[in-house]
Parts: sequence; C-alpha cells; structure tokens
Amino acid sequence: MKKLIVASILSLFAVSSIAAGEVKKSCKDKMDAKGQVVKGKDGKPVQVCKEVKVHKKAEGKKASDKKASNKKASDKKASEKK
Repeated sequence: MKKLIVASILSLFAVSSIAAGEVKKSCKDKMDAKGQVVKGKDGKPVQVCKEVKVHKKAEGKKASDKKASNKKASDKKASEKK
C-alpha cells in the first residue's frame, strides 16, 4: 500500500514538472511620465523584470492556402456569368 501511495505522489510531481515549461526573465528600464529613464541612488537605471513562459513551437506541415484557391474558383464563376 505504501508503494502505491509513493508511486502516485511521484507521478503527480512528474506531471507538474512537464507542464511547467521554460521560464524566461525579461527586464526593461523603468521610464517616467516624460519618457526618460529612471535612475536609482547609485546612478544605474532602475529595471522592471517579468517572468514569461516560453512555449515550444509545434512542428508540422504548412496548411494549404484555401483562400487563394477559393478566390480562383470564384473568379472563374464570375467570368462565366458575364
């Protein structure tokens, strides 16, 4: 019974670590109302940092261009009506 409980707890941690993905830290200089960089006491620019999740792009084939093929068909129909 203990093995079952331990196995279920470990599987929960494994699933949560896979779903987390990668986190990227993005920092920008803080600006005041006039658009100038705000500087701290030491004279260096103050930065505002955010953590952003980075998702992997899915690989695969490109989707066919349906709009172009539909446009050609509608052009043919319009020319037949004239």
